[in-house]
Amino acid sequence: MLRENSHTDQNDRENPDLDEQKHIPVPEEQINSAMPPDELHKVIHLSGMYKDWFLDYASYVILERAVPHINDGLKPVQRRILHAMKRLDDGRFNKVANIIGHTMQFHPHGDASIGEALVQLGQKNLLVETQGNWGNILTGDGAAAPRYIEARLSKFALEVAFNPKTTEWKPSYDGRNKEPVTLPVKFPLLLAQGVEGIAVGLASRILPHNFNELIDAAINYLKGNDFDIYPDFPTGGLADFSRYNDGSRGGLVRIRAKIEKVDKKNLTITEIPYGKTTSSLIDSIIRANDKGKIRIKKIDDNTAEQVEILIQLAPGMSPDKTIDALYAFTDCEIPVSPNCCVIEDYKPSFLGVSEVLKRNVDHTVNLLKKELEIRLAELQDEWHFSSLEKIFIEKRIYRDIEECETFESIIETIDQGLKPYRKLFKRDITRDDIIGLTEIKIKRISKYDSLKADEHIKNIEVEIEEVKNHLANIIQYTINYFRQIRKKYGDGQERQTEIRNFDTIVATKVVATNQKLYVNRREGFFGTGLKKEEFICDCSDIDDIITFRKDGTYMVTKVEEKVFVGKDIIHIAVFKKNDSRTIYNIIYQDGKTGRAMMKRCAITGITRDREYNITKNNKNSKIIYFSANPNGEAEVVKVFLKPKPRLRIQSFEMDFGDLAIKGRDAIGNTLTKHSVQKVVMKEKGVSTLGGRKIWFDEDVLRLNADGRGKFLGEFIGHDKLLIITRSGAYRLSTFDLENHFEDDLLIIEKFREGKVYSAVYLDAEQNYYYVKRFCLEPIEKLTSFIGDHPDSKLIKITEVEYPRFEIKFGGKNKAKQPEIIEVAEFIGVKSYRARGKRLTKYQVELIQELEPLTKPEGEEVEEPSVPDENKDISAEDDQPKIEQKKNSQMKLDL
Repeated sequence: MLRENSHTDQNDRENPDLDEQKHIPVPEEQINSAMPPDELHKVIHLSGMYKDWFLDYASYVILERAVPHINDGLKPVQRRILHAMKRLDDGRFNKVANIIGHTMQFHPHGDASIGEALVQLGQKNLLVETQGNWGNILTGDGAAAPRYIEARLSKFALEVAFNPKTTEWKPSYDGRNKEPVTLPVKFPLLLAQGVEGIAVGLASRILPHNFNELIDAAINYLKGNDFDIYPDFPTGGLADFSRYNDGSRGGLVRIRAKIEKVDKKNLTITEIPYGKTTSSLIDSIIRANDKGKIRIKKIDDNTAEQVEILIQLAPGMSPDKTIDALYAFTDCEIPVSPNCCVIEDYKPSFLGVSEVLKRNVDHTVNLLKKELEIRLAELQDEWHFSSLEKIFIEKRIYRDIEECETFESIIETIDQGLKPYRKLFKRDITRDDIIGLTEIKIKRISKYDSLKADEHIKNIEVEIEEVKNHLANIIQYTINYFRQIRKKYGDGQERQTEIRNFDTIVATKVVATNQKLYVNRREGFFGTGLKKEEFICDCSDIDDIITFRKDGTYMVTKVEEKVFVGKDIIHIAVFKKNDSRTIYNIIYQDGKTGRAMMKRCAITGITRDREYNITKNNKNSKIIYFSANPNGEAEVVKVFLKPKPRLRIQSFEMDFGDLAIKGRDAIGNTLTKHSVQKVVMKEKGVSTLGGRKIWFDEDVLRLNADGRGKFLGEFIGHDKLLIITRSGAYRLSTFDLENHFEDDLLIIEKFREGKVYSAVYLDAEQNYYYVKRFCLEPIEKLTSFIGDHPDSKLIKITEVEYPRFEIKFGGKNKAKQPEIIEVAEFIGVKSYRARGKRLTKYQVELIQELEPLTKPEGEEVEEPSVPDENKDISAEDDQPKIEQKKNSQMKLDL
């Protein structure tokens, strides 16, 4: 009806004679009488149609567009591209525009989607070899136009992805061609390449894995061993897979850029997170700087073949704190949620990557078995016909057909001639076999060589036995197949992404101080907008602020432009959660009893915007004295009492160091039952908490005070950490928990000035091995102690007092007896800058450390003193001996 009406309206517009008639209303009775009664009252329900159409569309997108198949790991567009490239393949490069045109015979969705998919395949450097400007995954630069770039299938693709004999085919969308249902890929390609696709109602995100690690895992699976596989990204970086969840739904991978400290003022980013480019990363850093989360002075992108982003810090900014801030507030750290969804049996299936690998390996076994079975059948057919040909020619059966007049008589004559030899064959002789004999040319019969024919048949029999053996041992055959693949194509496929466990970065600890905090103590307001009031400190816009009031009430509130927390504020500061070293020393008067109470406590964590009370919470209680001590200091105060009759002592001193630190809810100890007039500080105290115990977590390469990892000792004041790297360099560091350390860290310990180290190293400049004994000087810049030549190599370093090394010779001097070096006798203690003493001029095969001596040979040993029988021997008395024994057993080998 709609089409008829619009056609009528068009005719009306074209016919001016109807201008007056077209506005005449038509009676409703006339319209109703013109329509059949059934049509007049028919209702069309759109919901069922919508349901069917949407389901069809969703199924099409899932199966034919976005989700890869589990067998070959390819989306339909990728599979069609590879199929078209195989048809074009002649060993030479083809223009991408030409490949796109050929692929459109199979893919009905336009050249843009084909070109984009082909560029992505080429950038993965696995199946497609490229020539020309194919863009850059590091910078995000796009590829050149298809008419300017070229591609061809890689040798790896030709070997593992194609075999028309084992390929299942189907008609193309227009029925003019045939295309593969799936390619017979004999490799876990899905996990090697990774894939991302968004369909209707679901998405697939499979992260790429390392080529060689997949092969190792496949071999372990075939051997029945356990295996673990983790993603490996082409952009490198660091990754935490502790919550990977085998790549299934609900998993999470944290990926970080690799950031290195150049010096105290400069940082460099050398690797970026997967899925990010240098441009997007720099944009996120600039946004964080504009918001005040970090403070940088300048940023430059020098990326070419390798990533190099230089960051110049603002004056006064800590490089370690800035690194953590970059991870917390920019795309230098990103979370990625994998979702392994694949097509299996014509429907989507959610699996783990381990299960995908098992299915791929099983599929590879089946394909190899199928190829062997096809080859066996071909060999048997070849053996059968070669044997037929041998008998046909050697027994001169061809002469019997000279007198035959019809083709049927020729077939019958040859069949009769072969009858005595049928038992020699492994299958029956068919009519097609006899027809094949009739097609042998006279020239071939005349030049037939019986010896060559026997040798050919024998070679076929040998190959048949070999194929049967492979079929009987198909698992071992598959293992050897994977090993050959790794041998051919595994070079240059080393892991790019370093596997790490990341420590959680608390944003409030690393954010830059981009705001100023002010307070109006009397009115009870604080905030960043009260610029005419009392300045407290610098803070950030995500900090929490703790306030104490005169009545003992305290609370933690988010920093804002202006906040009311209550009148008579006596203390305000930035609150650090879980800070057990900030100790509050308090004297308050209880409103019920009138007694003066004293207490020391830490406030580690409370609910935000909820009021608490540091006193007994009685009415009219008030704080008389308050101090906040960031390192647990305990001062001495003088207390003045209100004068009253018979009160002899008007004042006295109290040392907070004599008071134990308790919980924040403790009521404290009684200071005095008399009324207190005032309390003043007499003497500043020292920390009562002792040294800070520090541990080093080797999994995340970070310091902590929670007892995780290796205990480094107690640190106070100006104590330093000694850092020694595998490259033969050292530096001193503070024990700040925010510090970052080198990736090639070898030794981390508390620095002890005057401690002697012994090191063996290869001097690349002289090409000889040297040994040196030296003490390290307090230097904070990373400094080499094995020379400045970049190829010099640290072999061993030890801190035992009397080390011994054994030298085993190689090359022409391999027969020479090993030589033992007593280092303490061989060389004296010198500066770390000294080259040391050459160990030997002969070629060295191995240097290993031997069990050390407690004293060098020939040195007099003092007689041990006889202990007093009445004196107790404590653990402290034995401590030097225990420490010496530990030092003598410490061996630090590369």
